[in-house]
Amino acid sequence: MEFPGHGPYEVVAEPPSTGGQRWAGAPCALKVGNTTYLSYRTRGDGDRVVIARSDDGVRFDTVTELTAKALTVPMVEKSPLTKTENGWRIYVSCAEQGTKAWWIGLLEAPTLEALTEAPIRRLDFGAPAVKDPVIRPYGQGWQAWICEHPLDIEGAEDRMSTSYATSEDGITWQSHGTVLSGRKGHWDARGARLSTILPDGRAAYDGRATAAENWFERTGIAVPTTTGFRGGDPVADVRYLEFLDGRWYYEARRPDGYHELRTS
Repeated sequence: MEFPGHGPYEVVAEPPSTGGQRWAGAPCALKVGNTTYLSYRTRGDGDRVVIARSDDGVRFDTVTELTAKALTVPMVEKSPLTKTENGWRIYVSCAEQGTKAWWIGLLEAPTLEALTEAPIRRLDFGAPAVKDPVIRPYGQGWQAWICEHPLDIEGAEDRMSTSYATSEDGITWQSHGTVLSGRKGHWDARGARLSTILPDGRAAYDGRATAAENWFERTGIAVPTTTGFRGGDPVADVRYLEFLDGRWYYEARRPDGYHELRTS
């Protein structure tokens, strides 16, 4: 399996033209029939989650956008789409106003366009700061891998680990505890955020060694164990790696320091 950073790529979305942190990335990919759907975050002059569709998995047309302003939150992050019998769901990572906490909210609507008018429902994943979920069908229900940020040490809220949760309906979740965490003395010592499950059962994850490397995470590959996953060496200088039908989607730094969304 060839990982990103070692060959040609296509740019799916460029960062906003204005703002401080100018990023496009944190992608989540979903295929329904022959159509690929992508949700991704842009940050610059305000945060937003873009929902787009494509016939070839490379060239995407925007369907709608969910802005942080409309959701009345300061920032948004990785927000996966799911398809249900009644339409669509999107799990939006939302920053808590005035704190370092994050929470995950659920929007439901019969069409993608209608998600912008749907009320947001705050979900409980059993921790005070949760974001960047990976959501997958599981039997008759759902499973999720959730990035948790501990808030017990002021100024060290950037630390991260990954927990696992299951749900019968995708709304009420039961957490089963931490399944991936950073390793002292390694490149991922500061934390480990699972970003996608690969077809062979391994997982891609973001990691970094220090607080100074926040927003400069690299991607490693974790192998399954009896209690979760065990981290490995970094394989790509990208973050938020997603995999769907043999294609990678990921957030990569440009020479100017801004982040763009790429596929390969």
